[in-house]
Amino acid sequence: MLLFFWEKTGKPYGLLKPTALSKIPGRFQLHQEALPHLPVPPLQQTLDRYLLALQPIISEEELNHTQELVAEFRKPGGVGERLQKGLERRAKKTENWLSDWWLKTAYLEYRLPVVVHSSPGVVLPKQDFLDRQGQLSETLPVEYLGGKPLCMNQYYQILSSCRIPGPKRDSIVNYAKGKKQSRHITVVHNFQFFELDVYNSDGSPLTTDQLFIQLEKIWNTSLQTNKEPIGILTTNHRNSWAKAYNNLLKDKTNKESVRTIEKSICTVCLDAPMPRVSEDIYKSRVAAQMLHGGGSRWNSGNRWFDKTLQFIIAEDGSCGLVYEHAPSEGPPIVALLDHIVEYTKKPELVRSPMIPLPMPKKLRFNITPEIKNDIEKAKQNLNIMVEDLDVKVMVFHQFGKTFPKSEKISPDAFIQLALQLAYYRMYGHVCATYESASLRMFRLGRTDTIRSTSVESLKFVQSMDSPDKSDQEKADLLRRATQAHRQYTDMAIRGNAIDRHLLGLKLQAIEDLVSMPELFMDTAYAVAMHFNLSTSQVPAKTDCVMCFGPVVPDGYGICYNPMDEHINFAISAFNSCADTNAARMAHYLEKALLDMRILLQSTPKSKL
Repeated sequence: MLLFFWEKTGKPYGLLKPTALSKIPGRFQLHQEALPHLPVPPLQQTLDRYLLALQPIISEEELNHTQELVAEFRKPGGVGERLQKGLERRAKKTENWLSDWWLKTAYLEYRLPVVVHSSPGVVLPKQDFLDRQGQLSETLPVEYLGGKPLCMNQYYQILSSCRIPGPKRDSIVNYAKGKKQSRHITVVHNFQFFELDVYNSDGSPLTTDQLFIQLEKIWNTSLQTNKEPIGILTTNHRNSWAKAYNNLLKDKTNKESVRTIEKSICTVCLDAPMPRVSEDIYKSRVAAQMLHGGGSRWNSGNRWFDKTLQFIIAEDGSCGLVYEHAPSEGPPIVALLDHIVEYTKKPELVRSPMIPLPMPKKLRFNITPEIKNDIEKAKQNLNIMVEDLDVKVMVFHQFGKTFPKSEKISPDAFIQLALQLAYYRMYGHVCATYESASLRMFRLGRTDTIRSTSVESLKFVQSMDSPDKSDQEKADLLRRATQAHRQYTDMAIRGNAIDRHLLGLKLQAIEDLVSMPELFMDTAYAVAMHFNLSTSQVPAKTDCVMCFGPVVPDGYGICYNPMDEHINFAISAFNSCADTNAARMAHYLEKALLDMRILLQSTPKSKL
């Protein structure tokens, strides 16, 4: 869509048609080239920090065993040094030693369905539509992107891109970079797909009124719901979908329709309303809608889950989006959202041209008995996943980020510590915890891991309910633990965390065809990589919350957006695991946050 880049003066930097993006005056390219390369951390430093990270989560006996393996791995002239040198050579030769490897191992070679297991959803505030015009006008695609110039690469990845299933590894196609730019979006209503051109013949974008007229035409020609939900195929296990995809594309009409979806700027899903539910579970239901569409009976067929960006607007006013994770992290998506939300509040100053617009093109599919069979199998698998996902959206109203800030504590560290306390009170022990840290300070940077479970956090959670410790001692341990978290965060965003470095060493061993070092075959490594708590802070100006599924069968997926006076949480777990429960976690989390506030308020700030 049209992108506005604002200079500090607030004046438009220029109206950029998508075709002009690659010819942007040098400053964005210069900005890109000025970004430093991701460093390869020193080997000894990573190994020391690895042992430190293991301390709170494994037994002393296991730790002793791992210390021996680390000692072996770090010997001068040993396997560790050889792999480290290989990584350093790779870093010299590439723009980013990690990004290609990460894209392949974390996303493209991951074979579970993208639905629930990979693609995050975003719940936006409910819109009160008075009529159909409300629902359709709210679907404005991205027209403007303001704020600070983030890596141009990120925006190229989000729009006009799509994931393509493959038998062993998927790929991503991106039409934002070619000579012929995409001029259309895909609109889905009642499982029927349409190509909607969003530019006039003179290259100007359609106005809100024009878009509304076009969306209404789509709406009125897709009222029947008896169509095969072809989009449901994209919810299946990646190997099964790759087979069905090849099968689907044998037909010329189908191939053209699929290519049109893949090339579109983004997808807009006009959803049927969900069954009415009480206010307290409404947000949780919407989160599930955004993640998976509610199952084959509801809106899951009203999607193309391989599409990078899908905006979802339901008749009942619930709205949000779901995005395919391979090309982008949460923050750029949310930055985009913030601008869309701001943009829709502004009155439109452009007059609509009087020229009548052509009817949006309906995308046809020829459904063979074999394709129908693939759809049925995908439906069954999806419905099992839908039934298994337990999602709870909790709005914590008692305080927001203003309180920890008033105590000179990082709000993120405070929330992470509350998660540690909640988990410890529920299970009597701590677990490996993943919090994503952005590496976007570096060229093509993606993420690394902040390991929130530390020696300091363990000391705090153990002390919190102990009668042997005074409140002052507990408060000091709390502050120490938040400082340790802050330090780990700073280390991670500077490219000095341990997880991607260890992964790099492991992948280097695979690439060099050497036998896998014992260090990576160790039980402790498996425990360290089994993240029962997979968490992410995705702050936004908009009062929204992102949500995603757990990364292990017996874990939680927890995302949060700290606002000034409240915090939005989305907590997910699997019903098939008897030990996890999203509502129970929400209850313990709320108690932990409140108890930590009481503790700080009842003790003077120490001289830490």
